[in-house]
Amino acid sequence: MAGREPAVGLLGEDDRVMVSLRRLLIAVAVLPLLVSGCTGDPEPRTEPSPSASSPTTSPSTAKPVPRPQERACYRLTYAAAVAPTSDARGVACASRHTSQTYAVGTLDTLVGGHLLAVDSDHVQAQVAATCPRRLSGFLGGDAADLHLSMLRAVWFTPTVAESDAGADWYRCDVIAVASDQHLSPLSGRLGGVLNSAAGRDRYGMCGTDEPGTPDFVRVICTADHTWRAIATVDFPDARYPGTGAARDRGQGPCENAGRGVASDALSFQWGYEWPTADQWHAGQRYGLCWAPD
Repeated sequence: MAGREPAVGLLGEDDRVMVSLRRLLIAVAVLPLLVSGCTGDPEPRTEPSPSASSPTTSPSTAKPVPRPQERACYRLTYAAAVAPTSDARGVACASRHTSQTYAVGTLDTLVGGHLLAVDSDHVQAQVAATCPRRLSGFLGGDAADLHLSMLRAVWFTPTVAESDAGADWYRCDVIAVASDQHLSPLSGRLGGVLNSAAGRDRYGMCGTDEPGTPDFVRVICTADHTWRAIATVDFPDARYPGTGAARDRGQGPCENAGRGVASDALSFQWGYEWPTADQWHAGQRYGLCWAPD
């Protein structure tokens, strides 16, 4: 395997090959998903273009919208989940759904005595920082458990018209990414789900092939897969250490992690993904270790 551009190291090879980390689809995670207006995770997100479902009521005729309810469930598409606003109606959590609200708060739109618009950078940045930060407390587990899962935070605010009519809330939802631009149905109670091995397995991050190979697709572990993300490599650096240092940082930890899950400690495969400079600046300060599943 030495000399292949894909990402896997095979114990005993002199020339281990590793892959640079492709960012997980939703920019809401470190999102900038990494990804509310997407990656960026996440956890900042790409500002989508206005959707057909966005309310168009003028401020003069807009009616106040009810404050969202925590633990409410919704049946959202991927596109709706990464939009900055939502007019979706809640559904029974016992029925098929793809998002659940885990936090609702009040926007701070007053800065220095000036009232800011709900879609201003300052207001949106509040929510982009708050929702990802609160996700781990809801799901349980630790930071590594969250990074090894396909669970991501998304968030919504009122439209400008709704804000002008008095709406001052933000809403944080959790979604599970099934694969590129597809959501997985949620099941059971998500509160504390990463505290259990069953929950970590249900929502874990897996791959359809060796990371970095042409057939590799990042998928939720309930889908068909052959590789699994098994550990994280944390970077305490204040600045991006550079590609070479980022690549080297995970060799030992990921080799050890691969050995730990292998049936033969003398012959096994492992893979490592490290953050690129762009991902680093978007907030992703960790790499991922992989092994055949």
